[in-house]
Amino acid sequence: MTAELTHKRVLNIALPIVLSNATVPILGAVDTGVVGQLGLAAPIGAVGIGAIILSGIYWVFGFLRMGTVGLASQAYGEGNTAEVSALLSRAMLIGVTAGLVLILIQWPLFWGAFKIAPASAEVETLARQYLQIRIFSAPAVIALFGITGWLVAVERTRSVFLLQIAMNGFNICLSVLFVLYWDFGVRGVAWATFIAEWSALIFGLWLCRSVLAEPAWKTAHIVFDKVQLWRMGLVNRDILIRSVCLQAVFMSFLFYGAAFGDVTLAANQILLQFLYITAHALDGFATAAETLVGQAKGRRSSAQLRRAAWMTSLWGLGISFVTTLVFWMAGPALIDLLTTAPDVRVEARLYLPFMVAAPLIGLASWMLDGIFIGATRTKDMRNMMVLSAAIYFAAVYPLMVILENYGLWWALLLSFVLRGITLGLRYPALERAASDR
Repeated sequence: MTAELTHKRVLNIALPIVLSNATVPILGAVDTGVVGQLGLAAPIGAVGIGAIILSGIYWVFGFLRMGTVGLASQAYGEGNTAEVSALLSRAMLIGVTAGLVLILIQWPLFWGAFKIAPASAEVETLARQYLQIRIFSAPAVIALFGITGWLVAVERTRSVFLLQIAMNGFNICLSVLFVLYWDFGVRGVAWATFIAEWSALIFGLWLCRSVLAEPAWKTAHIVFDKVQLWRMGLVNRDILIRSVCLQAVFMSFLFYGAAFGDVTLAANQILLQFLYITAHALDGFATAAETLVGQAKGRRSSAQLRRAAWMTSLWGLGISFVTTLVFWMAGPALIDLLTTAPDVRVEARLYLPFMVAAPLIGLASWMLDGIFIGATRTKDMRNMMVLSAAIYFAAVYPLMVILENYGLWWALLLSFVLRGITLGLRYPALERAASDR
């Protein structure tokens, strides 16, 4: 708990997260490829839309991972092993309860999803078959958010990587077996994911087995401590509101882009993949900031907190420079790799400079998110995100009227700048509060 803060330590936390993130698109590609071997379009569409619906639903519960990292890292830095253990139990209880609620309300959820994103009768029928199987692993999926956050908080990100590799690898093997060899079709993909997610929960609990040495994980008055439960609730509420506002910005970007026609919409979607690559690359160092800043706050050391913030941000800056350089030199080739449509390729190249600039422009917002999560200054995160989103929505329409799709991209980058500036202005208060807790 008192290890020296070095660049090696930062990398030990960050790199497994970066590698874990890299496995996520591989699973989606394999699932699509497996059902693609059936020779029909409907199964591909069904798995795609079903996965999107569930990802959107589960995304709401991402607060459990972030909130658990902040709270558990502070307890870990404080040396409060009882609270570290109790936090895992609380996160598990929240995850399982939330998953059971989703199972109970699945019918209105799926009905609403298909109203928002209607599909053909055949695709919707197959997608419902997929969803009706996968929804029963919701308790495992959401509980895994808590487990992942807890492992990150205690600097066991290699275990997070191992967990991700095991889950996705098992999922891929089962998908191939169920679909290509046993001819289960779309249901086979769903059953493969269902089994893999529950197996991952069991494996995740095994990875956290050291917590069993501390009896607090099963001591009711500690786990259900009213003060700690209230604090956890407030932290998770603030992160949820912040995340909803952030998602509203990105969703509106796609909706607004549709007004400029199918080609422009497709070009915007292609370029957003560059943004996702940047986010995944920086996520490891933002996660390192969550862990190390949280531990520093737990020790009530503003000096260590400042060092953690600067060291992780320095690595983030390096990654941003590399990403910008790659997009500048290889951006056209990446666009050509992502689409074969000539008109979309030409359109995407027009707006590529925005993606070349985005890693550097967005660095402060991404890294400060991690710093504020670690310090559990979630009220500031929430308020600054609401303010930034409000200014974005006020600016986006006038910019679109004047500059069309260029204005839309300017508005999106403006939202990154606003988040970075507003959180940056609140950073001194965060640092001062580190020794007051």
